[in-house]
Amino acid sequence: MKKIYNLIAIFAIMVGGFGCSGYLDDPKPTDVLTAQDIYGSNEGVQAYFSGIYRMFRSQYEDGNTHFGGVYSMYYARSVKANDIISGPTWFLYDYAHTYRTPSKMRVTVTWQYFYEMINHANTIVKEVTASTAIAEADKPVIIAEAKALRAFAYFQLYLEYYSKDSGLQTPPLYKEQVTEAGPMSDPAEYEAFMIQDINDAVAGLTDSRINKSYMNKSVAQGLKARILMALNKDWDQVEAAANAAYGGDAAAALDASIYAGGFNDLSASEVMWSMDQQSDQSNYYYIAPHAFADHNQDAYFGMFCNNTFVSNFTATDVRNEFWNGYGVPATDYRQYITDKFVFAFDSDMHLMRKAEMVLIDAEANFRNGDETTAHNLLFALQSDRDPSAVKSANTGAALLEEILLERRKELYAEIGVEWFDAKRLGRGIVRDGNHRVNLTLEPNDKRFFLTVPQAEIDANDFIDDTVNDNR
Repeated sequence: MKKIYNLIAIFAIMVGGFGCSGYLDDPKPTDVLTAQDIYGSNEGVQAYFSGIYRMFRSQYEDGNTHFGGVYSMYYARSVKANDIISGPTWFLYDYAHTYRTPSKMRVTVTWQYFYEMINHANTIVKEVTASTAIAEADKPVIIAEAKALRAFAYFQLYLEYYSKDSGLQTPPLYKEQVTEAGPMSDPAEYEAFMIQDINDAVAGLTDSRINKSYMNKSVAQGLKARILMALNKDWDQVEAAANAAYGGDAAAALDASIYAGGFNDLSASEVMWSMDQQSDQSNYYYIAPHAFADHNQDAYFGMFCNNTFVSNFTATDVRNEFWNGYGVPATDYRQYITDKFVFAFDSDMHLMRKAEMVLIDAEANFRNGDETTAHNLLFALQSDRDPSAVKSANTGAALLEEILLERRKELYAEIGVEWFDAKRLGRGIVRDGNHRVNLTLEPNDKRFFLTVPQAEIDANDFIDDTVNDNR
């Protein structure tokens, strides 16, 4: 049976040290954390967590801007849809939907990245459970955070390599630390495990954390809301989780001043989860979307906005930061750029905001039959962003479409929301307006998910080339 070291990359304490020097005082040796260092104290475990969170913003494939941390995978989803246009620079293959075959790096790196994160989480669950040095009273919150990370990673794999109603299997499911590869998994079992993990995380975590780069209870609640809405189930739980995540008071949660700040500072009150970037830890030009969206700084000048999408914003909407920076006609894909994202070498990378949770709460109330509350939540956001906003009279399907449009207007280029919604709702994506590459994705199109990497097929005795026959 073949090992999984090459793709799941087990470089954790299971067989050696975890290289993250500087997290502990005077570790021995100075460039490695041993199992004793990590699981001999709460501080050691926190050092391990810090190393894992570093993965979220690390340049995963050195020298290749396609493969930064989680933020780059979110941006790849954004350019696959209709609202964002990618210029002929990094991410152009994601934009053209030509980066999904088994030998492509997007396919391999995404698989490797999240399985590496999963194995770190599995290691923490196992070793903390067995540790005699960590107080029993401290273990539940540590294990809960590991499960939150594991649920997050499995959710990303689920979104990238699986599609509902496709008849496909989900990626391999490793419920504990392993050294051998496993087969593709049953979707029902995969979904149940992912849900159990996030429920355990919500139950075990507290509001306390070092800073917004770390997961806490509210972030886990937000992740639970995302997972269940992707599965289109338990909308009462989606409502409760989203409501708890932003605090239940939409007016207090929302702050339109975030649009004057360039979306690069995690101290903004709306930001729930963001990767802190220090000046001496910079990703430089790897940061997406900032290094692509900001045409005022010296970066890639690679992101543009579809003119039909721009037409949805009123002149008084604070989010209307679009302008024709190149003085080109409407037929040119470069017509609109946006000042939403400001690029700097120390830009923080936002992964979750309260505004998203308010909109999830609105959709959940709609699906639970409470259109009045759905309308009120929607208008709370609309009026915060636009002082001239007028509450619509939409009901039924028209109200749902209004909520979905507001998600796109609020979250464009942040988390791939348009692609996510089209995939979860079984809708297609039809590019219109001034796109550089025109295409149509039919509902449940295969281009909504990636193939299984050829490197995994070659290394895993349980998976062969037939796994991609219908992908």
